[in-house]
Amino acid sequence: MSRIDELIKKHCPDGVEFRELGELCKLSRGRVMSKDYLRDNAGNYPVYSSQTVNNGVFGRINTYDQDGTFITWTTDGANAGSVFYRDNEKFSITNVCGLVVNNFPEKISLKFLYYILSITAKSYVYSGMGNPKLMSNVMSTILIPIPPLPVQQAIVDILDTFTILEAELEAELEAELEARQKQYVYYRHELLNFRNEPQINTDKHGYTQKSPHPLQNLIKKHCPVQWRELGEVGMFIRGNGLQKKDFTENGVGCIHYGQLYTHYGTYAEQTKTFVSESLARKLRKAKKGDLVIATTSENDEDVCKAVAWLGDKEIVISGDACIYQHSLLPKYVAYFFQTDEFQKQKRPYITGTKVKRVSGNNMSKIKIPIPPLPVQQEIVTILDTFDSLVNDISSGLPAEITARRQQYEYYRNQLLTFQEVTKL
Repeated sequence: MSRIDELIKKHCPDGVEFRELGELCKLSRGRVMSKDYLRDNAGNYPVYSSQTVNNGVFGRINTYDQDGTFITWTTDGANAGSVFYRDNEKFSITNVCGLVVNNFPEKISLKFLYYILSITAKSYVYSGMGNPKLMSNVMSTILIPIPPLPVQQAIVDILDTFTILEAELEAELEAELEARQKQYVYYRHELLNFRNEPQINTDKHGYTQKSPHPLQNLIKKHCPVQWRELGEVGMFIRGNGLQKKDFTENGVGCIHYGQLYTHYGTYAEQTKTFVSESLARKLRKAKKGDLVIATTSENDEDVCKAVAWLGDKEIVISGDACIYQHSLLPKYVAYFFQTDEFQKQKRPYITGTKVKRVSGNNMSKIKIPIPPLPVQQEIVTILDTFDSLVNDISSGLPAEITARRQQYEYYRNQLLTFQEVTKL
């Protein structure tokens, strides 16, 4: 039997009393504060609002409305129901943020209450009319278990320790993931750098030596690398007609240019969305091995984001995207589109200010190194391994980070689940 089980058995053998949050605490909301107000009253004291990034800080002003330890929660918007523990702080909150003041500290620990609300508040959010909300009148009805204070404190101590350990471990994993990402970018650059610019290294005796390309031996075995314009080894076909309103539950697979930034990586075998067969007959199609490329973006870096289509069936694409049909290894070309070399060549062809564009005609002028097919395949094999490790949520470090978070949430939920006292 665990320490918590022993404490519960000792102090509340018949179960735990539950009370509504409104019976235990005073709930209120903040005041309207515009960005102009924040600018005109700039200072050091945080203002919390509806966001969750940066611990919910909306801005900082030179006064404060609260001084002490409280719970705040987001009342409106996409983050409605997010709960924060404000420990011994001087701060203010806006009108889309709520405040919880503990009226019975001798009965319930505010930190214990914070952990309870962290797992229950989200389920009380109302999402009608497209604007999620958790107002004070609903928040006040949340049922709160009230075990004796020794039990509450023991649970808080365990969860505080879990939180610290989870944060430290996640920071380590994030640091390792960042290092792997940098390593991935480095090898992608080196493997696709055929400009004959070897690095200068120093051996153990202090003598400098030039290091060859990582696949130099394989390249020498076959032939020198050629540089050809993309238009010489393929052709660009502009998309047409497809809009988001055309999406259907099933039918012919389609890729909208906006999805290239948010949904797709280097390659894909299945589409996220579909269109009707009748509409598909009017649209331009990508076949297996083609690249689908976004020709429009809000920034220089993302324009020309490309994905290699490896599915067996033809798919259709939207306007502001183009198809690149070519005679090279599809993944090899897609990886080349991610390199500094491609970005450098692309930059002079970018047009527009708010909306950035690169036409297929200009992309066709960009030169790509074309090593022999075995070298292309070896490069793809190496980069696929890195890509899977770094980006695939079902394997590698991202999956481990997710697993750690789920483990923490599981134990937190177990510790905060109580049997309600039997009522006579």
